[in-house]
Amino acid sequence: MAPKLGILAGGGELPARLATAVRGAGREVFIVAFEGQTDPATVVGFDHLWSRLGAAGSIIDRLRGEGVGELVFAGPVRRPSLTELMPDWRTTKFLMRVGTRALGDDGLLRAVARELEDEGFRVVGLHDFLGELLTVAGPAGSRLPDEQAERDIARGVEVALELGRLDVGQGCVVQQGIVLAVEAVEGTDAMLDRVGALRRPGGGGVLVKVRKPQQDARLDLPTIGTTTVEKAAAAGLVGIAVQVGGSLTVDRAAVGELADRLGLFVVGIEVTR
Repeated sequence: MAPKLGILAGGGELPARLATAVRGAGREVFIVAFEGQTDPATVVGFDHLWSRLGAAGSIIDRLRGEGVGELVFAGPVRRPSLTELMPDWRTTKFLMRVGTRALGDDGLLRAVARELEDEGFRVVGLHDFLGELLTVAGPAGSRLPDEQAERDIARGVEVALELGRLDVGQGCVVQQGIVLAVEAVEGTDAMLDRVGALRRPGGGGVLVKVRKPQQDARLDLPTIGTTTVEKAAAAGLVGIAVQVGGSLTVDRAAVGELADRLGLFVVGIEVTR
């Protein structure tokens, strides 16, 4: 029998979707929800612990007490300041050891995963349970990028890969070959909220999201959903391109239908690193 699965739950709908799917498959689930990060609706009906991010000692002790054998990261987590973190002694030792000021989000997540594995847990990927969310090739709806959009996608992939190598972000917006915005700590939604005011005269504008070249595929894959489509449309973009097999598309059918209705393309692209 598979061991109890612990879900380290960030924001959004993915943690609840994962918990429901895993329990539906007959496996026990325990959720660690983080104050100020996790949607309270995520834990309804599930055994869970509410904790601050900096309470590593009590989190690990509780996971052991619950008999958790495997852990999965699900949903985005906003990176807190040290003041917000309020680290306990175990977290403080970890921070001193890894020197997090020099780490981007991916580097920090990989360090956390190594720490958890050193504590005896096995870290697994969300897509091991929700493989249907992995982005596939081609359009999610009926629309396809035109020649200008294809050029912008190619430029966006180039830029996003460099951002990823520096462990800065996973995406960017390109219009007519000009990089309008790059994703950093604010995340995709906030980037799209500000990019509308930066658009150039004329048409076009594409959001491109790819996995960081060095990224552990178990941790924080680029993700899009209907909210991404809504925000891209509100920003005046013509489409979204995301990496095949290296990103997640939540509710692909709904994404395609909404994109068609709002006049955008959403397409899965192969990325050569």
